Amino acid sequence: MTKPTIYFIDVTNRDGVQTARLGLAKLQKTILNIMLDRLGIFQSEFGFPNTRHELNYLNANLELHDIGALKNMRLSGWIRAKKEDVETAFKNVPGLKHVNVSMSTSDQMIKGKFGGKMDRAGIIKNMVDAVRAAKNSGAETVGVNAEDASRTTDEQLAEFALAAKDAGACRIRYCDTLGYDDPMTIYSRIKRLAESIQMPIELHCHNDLGMAVACSVAGAKGAIDAGFDAYINTSVNGMGERAGNADLVSSVLAAKKSSGMVGNYQIDSRIDLTHAWKMARYASYAFQVPIPINQPAVGANAFAHESGIHADGALKDSRNYELYHYEELGRGEPEIIETGRQIVAGEYSGIKGFRNVAGKLEIEFKDEEDAKKVLELARYANVHTQLPLVDDEIRFIAKYPEQAKKILTVTP
Repeated sequence: MTKPTIYFIDVTNRDGVQTARLGLAKLQKTILNIMLDRLGIFQSEFGFPNTRHELNYLNANLELHDIGALKNMRLSGWIRAKKEDVETAFKNVPGLKHVNVSMSTSDQMIKGKFGGKMDRAGIIKNMVDAVRAAKNSGAETVGVNAEDASRTTDEQLAEFALAAKDAGACRIRYCDTLGYDDPMTIYSRIKRLAESIQMPIELHCHNDLGMAVACSVAGAKGAIDAGFDAYINTSVNGMGERAGNADLVSSVLAAKKSSGMVGNYQIDSRIDLTHAWKMARYASYAFQVPIPINQPAVGANAFAHESGIHADGALKDSRNYELYHYEELGRGEPEIIETGRQIVAGEYSGIKGFRNVAGKLEIEFKDEEDAKKVLELARYANVHTQLPLVDDEIRFIAKYPEQAKKILTVTP
């Protein structure tokens, strides 16, 4: 029997982009998907198949998956738990194989959100109809989200989850939508729930009380202790609504390195944190939100020592004052900052300047027409992101021009 394992599902491209006043361009979401795939993330909740401006991006990313640009990671869509929404989603994005359908479950949400238009029996019926519609539409996996699960009673959650299981759901997402749980309560609740319903649990924790990472790992521990796989929802740099979601890198490190977890719990073997530093910096650039100086692992001060005692100890043996090594995060390489002449790619670039940029990136073109075609896409990409294009974006456009063209196209 396979040992129960902790997997990571990143929701940056669904929940992270809902951060008020912020967002990502579709090209930036695509680059993040590629980076998440390299890091070994099990699944990316890559967007909304019922939102029209997402459709070209969603379909193009599924094409990228099919041709091997995204090698292992699953791509999942988020849909309201309404049968008609599910059916429309699969018409919009026919290649969808993995979805999560979402329904509120707490008394507070039933009264305060639905305003008496739906009772608990109606919520369960809507959810069941949505799960069955997804399965009938060709979904290979369906996760069911219990929104505001942390304010839903154990009995109500079990009833909801068992109905989802009977309808064909593969796991339940326990959503601590308001960041209400603490590590002790979520551990015991998840363990009881998993034992009761006999299926894997997905943890979706918000950071309103600053405990999203701790709650995510404690909840995962509860599912594993009950004998079932756990799936931790994360967001790069903790981006998300209000105070954000559980930070991806912090969550992985907590599951790998904390005293109660290391050696006792198994995490997805594909995780490769050597890509973490680059990914976190790209997300910071794309969101235009600086990484806090004291951010675990990827902050500027994460491996900085000033105190004489600490500096002396770290120089003698890094394990004296560092729980993990910076090279594990992909840090340590010197950075070259150009202080002289720079030629950059933008919306008004010409072919000679663009060839200069591409040459430094070792991008080769079949002929002049091919170079001009990629240049035109790069111009549109700059209009699309409203930021100078970074190397990974230019390389992507040159390597996958057809998919890039779709991603850059939004038709009102």
